[in-house]
Amino acid sequence: RAAIGTGKRVLDLGCRSGALTRHFLEGNEVVGLDVDRAALAKAEALGIEPVEGDVEDPLPFADGSFDAVVVGELLEHLQFPEALVAEARRVLQPGGVLVGSVPNAFRLQSRLRFLRGSPPEDDPTHLHLFSPAAVRELLSSFDGLTLAYVGGRYRRLHPRLLARDLVFRGVRPVG
Repeated sequence: RAAIGTGKRVLDLGCRSGALTRHFLEGNEVVGLDVDRAALAKAEALGIEPVEGDVEDPLPFADGSFDAVVVGELLEHLQFPEALVAEARRVLQPGGVLVGSVPNAFRLQSRLRFLRGSPPEDDPTHLHLFSPAAVRELLSSFDGLTLAYVGGRYRRLHPRLLARDLVFRGVRPVG
């Protein structure tokens, strides 16, 4: 909520039933896009304007039509995350914010899984693994990019190795 503010028109991509959206819904006009009709019905009951659609397709919104775009725990599931980032940038107003998160795929737990001969991630729907450097590269067209490490009981001891997720915020350039 602090990353978005209030009084904003917000697009939540892959909103599902609105579990994350609840945290920034109050004081904002929120549009949620998802492929799951049943989940969208639950989101609509919360006050989210539902739009059925696939984030892998061009977004059905005009250029510059949102103050904020949220991509929480979504980019790792996409075949072409860079295409969605470009679309999010397109629908953002200049000065608008992109906020989201991805799993910290290079945390210690993932590295140990790899050393044991297992895939670093146990979720077969994760098509991409993101390091902080990969997130910075993916979002290089945004200004003021910030990354934070969240989740994980021992995160404070070594955030990069022990945090569960990477949370990011970037601003669409004005010029």
